[in-house]
Amino acid sequence: MDDHSTNTQKPDPADTRLVEPSSGAFIDRLAGGRGRKYMRFIMAALGSIPWVGGVIAATASLGAERDQEKITDLQKLWLEEHKEKVRELGATLNDIFERLDSMGPEIQDRIESAEYLALVKKSFRSWDEADTQDKKQMLKKLIANAGAKNLCPDDLIRLFINWIDLYHEAHFLVIKQIYKRPAITRAEIWDSINPSRPRDDSSEADLFRYLIRDLSTGGVIRQERETDTDGRFLKRDTRGRPQSASGRTMESAFEDTKPYVLTELGKQFVHYVMEDVVPVIGGSPPPAAGR
Repeated sequence: MDDHSTNTQKPDPADTRLVEPSSGAFIDRLAGGRGRKYMRFIMAALGSIPWVGGVIAATASLGAERDQEKITDLQKLWLEEHKEKVRELGATLNDIFERLDSMGPEIQDRIESAEYLALVKKSFRSWDEADTQDKKQMLKKLIANAGAKNLCPDDLIRLFINWIDLYHEAHFLVIKQIYKRPAITRAEIWDSINPSRPRDDSSEADLFRYLIRDLSTGGVIRQERETDTDGRFLKRDTRGRPQSASGRTMESAFEDTKPYVLTELGKQFVHYVMEDVVPVIGGSPPPAAGR
């Protein structure tokens, strides 16, 4: 690196050659200059990620020795792998801070509260363990949106983090189809994401049943039902229900007469983690696509 490169290029917070031998300098670079405003947030996030301490110790050792030849090949590989992780973590933190900045100074008390910092720890622990980028994006949106006051009870935020941990990408694909087309049937859900239907006794049909059952018992989706004026669900009249051709076969995994919708909790989850616009929970959500 020549003498002028550091003056003309923005330092990479993940480049161990530029990290000073102190945790404070590491945090300042990681936070993109916002360290003072979001220090408690940063400390909560970093404290929940096991490998961060190792990176700080390793970069401090590098800064103390200033001798690259003493680093073993294994150490170099470890540092190179974590360099990418640090870059991703820094980008995630800065995206969240930009979102929090847009909410104004009135959220400062909220983001420094013990309750919110506990959510930060839980969400970044899940973020670090997430096996897909989609899940990481959901967690990033969730914790940023949770910084606003009175948007959602913290108990629901914890529940949504658990859902992101629990469910697979295939679950989220089903959720998205139901959100885009409320009152969609199982057959329509399948047809919207697959080119052809398999046999009902196939592994694909078994997986689809599993996804629908998981989301139904988890309180994310349900069959559409009529309600009375108090919002109580009315019992379905089963008289005159058409039977299958033989009257002996079980209901198909791709049944095409019973519409599915998101539960109210499921709608809140979608708005909070899958959309950029977050409504006030308890108020009127934005209309779903197709309505």
